[in-house]
Amino acid sequence: MADITSNIIHLKQQIPPSVKLVAVSKTKTESDILEAYNSGHKIFGENRVRELVQKKENLPSDIEWHMIGHLQGNKVKQIVPFISMIHSADSFRLLKTINHEGSLINRVVDTLLQIHIAEEETKFGFSIDEIHEMISSEDFSKLYFVRICGVMGMATFTDDSDRIRNEFRYLAQCFSNLKRDYFADKPEFREISMGMSGDFQIAIGEGSTIVRIGSLIFGERN
Repeated sequence: MADITSNIIHLKQQIPPSVKLVAVSKTKTESDILEAYNSGHKIFGENRVRELVQKKENLPSDIEWHMIGHLQGNKVKQIVPFISMIHSADSFRLLKTINHEGSLINRVVDTLLQIHIAEEETKFGFSIDEIHEMISSEDFSKLYFVRICGVMGMATFTDDSDRIRNEFRYLAQCFSNLKRDYFADKPEFREISMGMSGDFQIAIGEGSTIVRIGSLIFGERN
């Protein structure tokens, strides 16, 4: 049985104050999340809309919920009213859907652009060329209800720390170039969401501002 409170305390000693910790609570019970919450942690990440909505309804209202998993367009409507940040915007079509649902309730949604940085084809995300093309389009300038806050990426699942480091370094470079070319006057464009339980220290070393950590807090997934 994981001692969730002491795990969080230990983890926060390893993470600089400038880096936000998203506790990945997917598949975890509401009592596990409450234990983490009662330790003073209030930022949680889920990757399935149905599970996220259910937990949101049953848990304290001041929890900051982040959507970190692949998001289907037909599920966007369910989370737009309350979500703190969507990390996994991986297509222009999805951004347009988020914008549309935000417009219906007059809510601007904080969103990250997910960039494909891993060698696995199974992972989602934009290529950097696709992002340049999208941002240069007229339609992009009409996303009044999406606030682009930075980028997100997932490294290859491997023990090769050099490969992981290079992938994170590439994501940080993408962020810097996008900031310079398109978002220089946008203070909200400041987040690099990268790093999970196995590689968060490498990610922080390469400039991560948000780490998404589950098993080091809650134990192995259920």
